Amino acid sequence: MLPLAAGVLAATALVFGTATAGQADPKPSRSSLKKQLAGLEKKVDRLIADYNAKRVELTKARTAEQAARDRLTRAEADYDAMKRSVEDFASRQYQMSGPMPVPDLTTSALVYQMQQEQSLRLSRFDEARTERQRAAEAAKDLTDRLKSQASVVDDQREQAEKLIDEIKDKLDKLVPVAPGKRPGGSWAPELPTGADNITPRTLLMRTEVAENFDLRFPVGCYRSESSGEHPLGRACDFMMSSGGSMPTPEMKALGDAVAAWAIKNGSKLGVKYVIWRQQIYNLGWPGWRTMADRGGITANHYDHVHISMY
Repeated sequence: MLPLAAGVLAATALVFGTATAGQADPKPSRSSLKKQLAGLEKKVDRLIADYNAKRVELTKARTAEQAARDRLTRAEADYDAMKRSVEDFASRQYQMSGPMPVPDLTTSALVYQMQQEQSLRLSRFDEARTERQRAAEAAKDLTDRLKSQASVVDDQREQAEKLIDEIKDKLDKLVPVAPGKRPGGSWAPELPTGADNITPRTLLMRTEVAENFDLRFPVGCYRSESSGEHPLGRACDFMMSSGGSMPTPEMKALGDAVAAWAIKNGSKLGVKYVIWRQQIYNLGWPGWRTMADRGGITANHYDHVHISMY
C-alpha cells in the first residue's frame, strides 16, 4: 500500500471512527475535524507541489530529446551539403580533365582536403546520430517513469481531496439549525437583540462563518439605512479587502468559499440571499444573477460578501 494511501485510511479512521457491533458512530467535534482538515490540506499542497515538480522534470526531458533531434538534423544537413559539394567537384574535374589529364597537385590537394572534411563531417554525423538515439531513449525512459510517478501522485491527491470533501461535509453537518424555522420551511420574524443590534439568526450565521473561515478583515452587520436588511439587523458584510480596493486572488477565493458555504447551509441558517461580485443568489430562486452596475467596487460587492437573513 502506498504511504499516503495508508495515511489517508488512517486519517479516515481517526476522523470518522470505526463502528463496532452495538456501538453508534462517534460524532467528532468541530475542533478535531478542523484540525484534521488543516493537516490534510497541507498534505494535498505537498502532493500538488510534488506533482508539479514531476511535470517540470518531464518538460525538461522532452526539451533535451528535442535538442538532440535538432542537433541530428543539423548534422545530417551539413553532411549532405558536404557530400554533394565533393561529388559535384569531383564530377567537374573528371569532365574537364580529358583522356590524358595533366596532374594538378593543387587540385589533388583540394580534393583530398574536401574528402577529409567529408570524413570528419561523417564522423560528426555518426556521433550526433548516436547522441540523438541515446538522448531519445533516455528521454523516453524518463518520460515513461515520470508519467507513472505523476499518475501515482495524482491518484493520491484525488484520495486526499475526496477525504477533505467528506470532512467538509461533516463540518457542514455540525452547523446548527437556526431558531425560528417553521415546519413548512418558512422563518418566524425575529427582533434584533444585544449590543450588535442583530437578530439571533444573524448572530448565529456570523458566528458560524467566523468558525469555518479565516476572516482577515472586519465584518459589518447593523447600520442605519433607508432600505435592505442592514437596518433590520438581518444582514452582514464580510470584507475581503480594505479601503475600497479589489481583493487579492487569495481573498477572492475566500469570498467564493464564504458565498458557496452560505448558500449550501442557507436552509439551516435562514439565509435569504447572498450578494458577491455584482451577482445575487436568492435561495428562493436558486442560481446566480447579475445585478445592475452601482458604480463602484464596494457598491457592486466586489470587496465583500453580503449575506441577508430571513
